[in-house]
Order: sequence, then structure tokens, then C-alpha cells
Amino acid sequence: MMSLEGPLLAAIIARLADPKFNLAAHGVAYAWAILVEAPVIMIMSASTALATSAIAFRRLRAFTYGLNVMVTLAMLVVLIPPVFRFLMQGLIGLPPEVADLTYLALWILLPWPGAIGYRRFYQGLLIRSGRTRLVAYGTVLRLLSMAGTALVLYFVARLPGAAVGAAALSAGVCLEAVSSRFMARRTVRELLATEEPAGSSALGYGRIWEFYYPLALTSVIGLAVQPLLTFFMGRAASPVESLAVYPVVHALSFMFRALGLSYQEAAIALMGDRFEHHREVGRFAAILGVGASVGLALIAFTPLAGFWFETISGLTPTLADFAIWPTRVLVILPALSVLLSYQRAILVVGRRTAPVTWATASEVLGVGVLFTVLGGYFGIVGVVAATLAFVGGRISANLFLLRPCLRAVRS
Repeated sequence: MMSLEGPLLAAIIARLADPKFNLAAHGVAYAWAILVEAPVIMIMSASTALATSAIAFRRLRAFTYGLNVMVTLAMLVVLIPPVFRFLMQGLIGLPPEVADLTYLALWILLPWPGAIGYRRFYQGLLIRSGRTRLVAYGTVLRLLSMAGTALVLYFVARLPGAAVGAAALSAGVCLEAVSSRFMARRTVRELLATEEPAGSSALGYGRIWEFYYPLALTSVIGLAVQPLLTFFMGRAASPVESLAVYPVVHALSFMFRALGLSYQEAAIALMGDRFEHHREVGRFAAILGVGASVGLALIAFTPLAGFWFETISGLTPTLADFAIWPTRVLVILPALSVLLSYQRAILVVGRRTAPVTWATASEVLGVGVLFTVLGGYFGIVGVVAATLAFVGGRISANLFLLRPCLRAVRS
């Protein structure tokens, strides 16, 4: 359900004034907001795996709130005018029209990273307690509030499209954060009444940090891919067209990749402390991954692609043509994403999170090298080079994790 927000917002922005500049600014602002929130992304995995008692809950909560403050301050640093100009115009090379719209959108997205960390902490508690249906209810509220905000601003306000998209995202995630806390109240009461098992030591901040920092570093490195690709596309062939099309293509592929992203916490909860159910979880991952990639292929390689990009997303025929080949390149990515979630789940259950960080580093390195070769040396259009590099980097991460996963299961 979360993956629907990208196509919806892109469709609305594409129907407002100056769609090319506003789509580009929306994509850049979203990429940076995702990067800033990276340290809190894995809080859901941490609360799913570690929130076993009242003491563990309280310490994980304090740890999460501290991270939320840090990422919000990081967003404010990005918004300092000299820092922003250096990053967006000096480093990425955005045209002034796109940079101004991006700055406005990032201010509106200021609540985003803290709200993400808050709701992912409580969603992890719901997953651990088996109340996953409530997580879905929260996402419904997020979608409704996001869509409602976007539509009201579309019809009533005279705001740029990038600002409409940012306001809708902020409203949705803030409402979801509040609703997640409300729906987790029963789970919290149960945790507060749970003592540590006899003979076990209480979860301390040192153990939390030792468990979490490889996951956080993994998110920071992995989510750096989006700003990295933004930087490369801004300096490759057809930069504005590539920046405008990329969020639309990314949103479509994310609809199918999201199945794999959400599978990580499910696999952690169901695999068993001694991997007794890893085969069943793995077989389901294989079915899920193949099905997701086939679903994306049915759009990318059929006339549905033109219908999606022109009729639904609202792109001009020229921009729609730009979007076809990048989408076809990304067809394999949903299957690779499911595999990566399954591999990460194995290592989280086995308390061996360091290889996850190294695998993500290899992915980012692969993306950088491949884009440099494809976009810089061969002169391939920016958005096509970006998607090829994205897929190549993900394959590198999957291959890197094969041996650590086998060792974890065998041990």
C-alpha cells in the first residue's frame, strides 16, 4: 500500500504547472529525505528482534527517540542555505529552477525522518506480537491522509507540484506515526508487564548499539544510492528529462519491490530462533520474488507501459518514451529485493549483522562504478545508466551475502 503513494503523487505533480521541473525537484527532495532518515529505517527490525521485556522496551524506546532527534537535526543542516547550495547546485549541479523547488519541498519534509523512526519502532512491536493487521490499518490511514492532502492542495491551493508532493508525504507519515502508537498500546502494556527471563542479562545500550549500528550503517550506505544516482543523472546525458522520469519509474518499480522490503520483518518473526523454518520461509520468498518480477514485466513489456506512463502518470509522450527502457531494466529488481530481504533476515536472526553492511557497501560501490562506465564512458542516457547500475549493484550485494547466510544457518 505504501508503494501506491509514489505513482499517485507523480500523477498529480505531472498535471500541475511546470511538471518537468517539479517532478525533478520532487525526486531530488525525496531522495535526500530518504537518505536523512536512513539511520532509523532498521528500527523496525531492532524492535521486532529485541523488544522482549519491559527493560528492553524502555531502552529501545529511548534509543529510538535519540536517533529521531539526530536525523531531524541532520535535515536542518541540509537546509542551511550555504550547505544546500553546495550540495544541490555545486555538487549535483541542479538547474536553479529545480534547486529552488527542492529547497521548498525539503522544508515541508522536515517532520518526515523523525516520524518515520517513531512509527517504525511501534510497528516492529506490533509485528513481534503477531498483530500485523494493525500495521496495515496504519498504512491505510497514511494513504488516505496523503491522498486527501494532495487532492485538496491540487484543487484549492496554488502551490508548486513539488510542494504539494512534500506536504502530502509529511501529512501521511505523521498521521501513521500517531496511529501506530495508539494501536500498539496493548502490546506496550504487555511488554511493560514482562520481566527478563531468569538467568538472562538485561538488554543494555551497549548491546543495542552493537546490534544496531551495522544495520543503521547499512541503511545509510544503501539509501545513499538515490542521491548518488541523482548526482550522476544531473551530469549525464539528458539530465532534466532523466531527473523528471526517474521518480515515476522508481515509484512503479517500488510497487512490486515493496513486497520484498516488507518480507524482511516477516521472515525475522517466522524463521525461528534456530532457523527451524528457514526452508519454508525461503520457498515463500522464491514464489514472492518471481511473482513480483513477473508483475512488473507485464507492464514494462506490453502496451500497458504507455497507458501507465501517459494516462495514469500524466507524462508527456516524450517523457513517457524516456521511461520505457529504464522500467524494462528494473524488471529483475523485485526478485532481487525479496532475496536480499530473506538474506538479511537470516543474518539478523543469527545476530550476524556486520556482513549486511559490507554487502550494502559493495552494492553502492557497484552502482558508482557501473554508472561511471555506462553514463560517463559510453554516454548512455542518465536514467537508463542509473537503472542498469542499480540492478548491477543489487546483484553484487546478493552474491556477497550467500556465504555468510550459509554459515549462519549451518551454525
